[in-house]
Amino acid sequence: MTNTHPATAARRYFVNTYGCQMNEHDSQRIAGLLEQDGLVAAPSEADADVIVFNTCCIRENADNKLYGNLSKLAHLKESRPDVQIMVGGCLAQKDQGKIRKKAPYVDVVFGTHNVHRAAELLNESRLDGPITEILAESDAFPSALAVRRDEPWTAWLTIQIGCDNSCAFCIVPTVRGREISRQFTDVVGEAQMLAAAGTVEVTLLGQNVNSYGRDLTTEWRTRPDWQSGSTVCGELWAGAKEPRARPLFADLLKAVGRVDGIRRVRYTSPHPKDLRPETIEAMATTPAVMPHLHLPLQSGSDSVLSAMHRGYTAARYLEKLAAARRDIADLAVTTDIIVGFPGETDDDFERTLEVAAAAQYDSAYTFIFSPREGTEGAMMIDRFVPAEVIAERFDRLKVVLERSAIAKHEARIGRLEEVLVQGPSKRDPATTSGRTRQNKLIHFDAGQRALPAGTFCDVRVTSAAPYFLRGDLVEVTARHRHKIRIPVNTG
Repeated sequence: MTNTHPATAARRYFVNTYGCQMNEHDSQRIAGLLEQDGLVAAPSEADADVIVFNTCCIRENADNKLYGNLSKLAHLKESRPDVQIMVGGCLAQKDQGKIRKKAPYVDVVFGTHNVHRAAELLNESRLDGPITEILAESDAFPSALAVRRDEPWTAWLTIQIGCDNSCAFCIVPTVRGREISRQFTDVVGEAQMLAAAGTVEVTLLGQNVNSYGRDLTTEWRTRPDWQSGSTVCGELWAGAKEPRARPLFADLLKAVGRVDGIRRVRYTSPHPKDLRPETIEAMATTPAVMPHLHLPLQSGSDSVLSAMHRGYTAARYLEKLAAARRDIADLAVTTDIIVGFPGETDDDFERTLEVAAAAQYDSAYTFIFSPREGTEGAMMIDRFVPAEVIAERFDRLKVVLERSAIAKHEARIGRLEEVLVQGPSKRDPATTSGRTRQNKLIHFDAGQRALPAGTFCDVRVTSAAPYFLRGDLVEVTARHRHKIRIPVNTG
């Protein structure tokens, strides 16, 4: 690797991101903080003076990928000692000592609770040498930080950090901490700011979004001045006859959905046990909230769900799914399923196949159980399912899921879909790609028209595949007009 930009030029950074949408949003914040400190984005890792790895620890392959990439930088650090390497995120929060041992040349190791210190730690390490700083809790809500957005028409909007659940397979509560909800008016205020800057689509982010606000109302209901809590808990809650401890997610969906200029509201990720009737009602009655529900099943076996500590049965899950489909018009449903959780028997897996077939998902993310140190599941060694059994089950599940996906997609052939353009297709730049209201990927021929990202158009579906649709452009309905760059989120 060589660095060719002039010594007098601004230092350049490159961020590698692993993991979920929360990590992607954290990377936007890290980039925003570095730019606020005078750095500029590099086109590639080879051109960077600062290389950042924002890590995930949900799956073992993320660990391996990080350490493999770090090892490749050892020679770079020898030839260019001025290059700084930062490792942050969930894996850093969990394994800071291991990172130091495997890659002692890393300049900064920081966790999920001190993203706001990224630029400061970088500068401190230039003066004082390698730094490891891992905080046990967050002392600054992440959405109050600078953000670098490459796509001004769409934005993540964090409403909550941490998680209070105890799923046996999940490390998130350990590395992200307890559940903390952001104040109601701060979230709505950021949505308004985003809309003023030209954003037309926001995705509300949290580890368990539909429990958003339960911590806020639990605290405020005991206060004698609880009715003054509209800033924290929203006007609907503060205007009620009595203060109840309850989630505020349905209220928030309605409020963000009313923000002028925001045409699409999405969210991820919810937990089935916390999907409440008022959330379904908010989705059904708020036009800006998209008809797409990601509802992680994880398993169709009640015994496995119990061992996972999921808090629902397969029957209860299907009841909630049926209620959502009954009330929300043209709803698309996606899910997560884990194959091979410790102790999963052939009969357990058959129950998963049955529920997956009954649910008729539009698409699904399937995972092979990955034991993560620090979780209950990782300690069930004597119950681990053989790899060859998992592989066979995985293939069978894929058949069931693809069958329902293609059926759902073929049913849309001939329909006129409102599409939000994302840009040229990654595989064929002559083809335009976008997302329907149901969050389905659609590729279409725009003819000779150049449609910038953020454009709304009507597309007629002409064919279907398990993972995407194809269509023809019918009409452009609204072109995106970027107004100003958003350097900072206030909240």
